[in-house]
Amino acid sequence: MQTTLKSAVTFEGTGLHSGKPVRMVVRPASSEYGIWFCRTDVSGRDPLIPARWDAVHSAKLCTALSNGDGVSVSTVEHIMAAIAGIGLHNALIEIDGPEVPILDGSSAPFVAALLGRGLRTLRTPIRALQVMERVEVRNGDAVARLEPSDCLEIDFTIDFPDAAIGRQQRRFDLANGRFLYELADCRTFCREADVEAMRAQGLALGGTYDNAVVVDGDRILTPGGLRRRDEAVRHKMLDALGDLALAGGPLLGRYTSIRGGHAMTNALLRALFARPGAVRMIEVDADNAARLPGSGVSRADLAAVA
Repeated sequence: MQTTLKSAVTFEGTGLHSGKPVRMVVRPASSEYGIWFCRTDVSGRDPLIPARWDAVHSAKLCTALSNGDGVSVSTVEHIMAAIAGIGLHNALIEIDGPEVPILDGSSAPFVAALLGRGLRTLRTPIRALQVMERVEVRNGDAVARLEPSDCLEIDFTIDFPDAAIGRQQRRFDLANGRFLYELADCRTFCREADVEAMRAQGLALGGTYDNAVVVDGDRILTPGGLRRRDEAVRHKMLDALGDLALAGGPLLGRYTSIRGGHAMTNALLRALFARPGAVRMIEVDADNAARLPGSGVSRADLAAVA
């Protein structure tokens, strides 16, 4: 059955790219509501923004959504990954600024607070999106692909010139709470050589060593080093889950990315929904439910993200 929160949860922090302070409240919602953002600082325009693939207006370094009135919210991928990873289906996310707070650069603080509040089961069946045909998009040497599978699998490969990252590859079936145990605590990362260029473009203004892993050649500049040896590729998988969560429901399919990112994943979802018969909506039964991210996750799993 679909879920929502038992009560509201508040987050306060700074936007990674805007550098602006922000307060965000995730509130319970009714069955079939889905996930919506609401800009509480906006007046005279529609403040509601759907967390959906066709609302993505930019995917450069982060995923940004907007509505028909041009009201937007950016860097939604980490909270969306947390929502998908714990099996939360309905929520209204009120936010008083243009960007979701970065917190520690991972999904762990979101997961811990949401699970700490607890989920309430609703009386409406989950509707999942089952991939029926292989769909692929390419951009140079970058590839993103969806193929049929009876669960959500993510297979990601990255390749960076810095020896501290290099080439990394991981594959996970995200059923049975694996997101919490394998991906949720993995932080965003960047190359020191790119920081000044990003800031010259008005990006990464809120980035610090406390909310990002910064590398330079073979050195990890962030104090304390890595949380996991392959934290970088795991974070890319976290991002992918958050971007795939914009499909409008849990996905059942195998996602593969080689050197991809936010833009490629959104292009892939657009290609998926543009092809008749490539995806179908199903009502989830007990067997399918056990294969969804977040299935069986409870407060007892908080230790995984503590």
